[in-house]
Amino acid sequence: MKQLRTWVLIAAAAAVATTGMASPKGDAEKGKAVFEQCGVCHNSDSDEKKMGPGLKGLFKRDKLGNNKKATEANIRAKIDEGGNGMPAYKDLLTDAEKDDLIAYLKTL
Repeated sequence: MKQLRTWVLIAAAAAVATTGMASPKGDAEKGKAVFEQCGVCHNSDSDEKKMGPGLKGLFKRDKLGNNKKATEANIRAKIDEGGNGMPAYKDLLTDAEKDDLIAYLKTL
């Protein structure tokens, strides 16, 4: 029984390590490079509107422009679906690029 418990703990630790649950998703530095295409329409250094809203302090806001809470899931959905003049990036960015972009947005 003790040996079974040891194997279960080893398997659980391996699962955490391989799914990346132990570390945050995304690389903010890579996300800054991804943001260059967003910078045409969005300010990163202020909350003032360009073509789209300024994104400084995005994750500190109570709500997004669509009145949804400023959560990672809602921001990812906005990136994927676009709307109000913003193109959909669901098929234009990889999941890793979106993770990097969100990590960068969290630094603003």
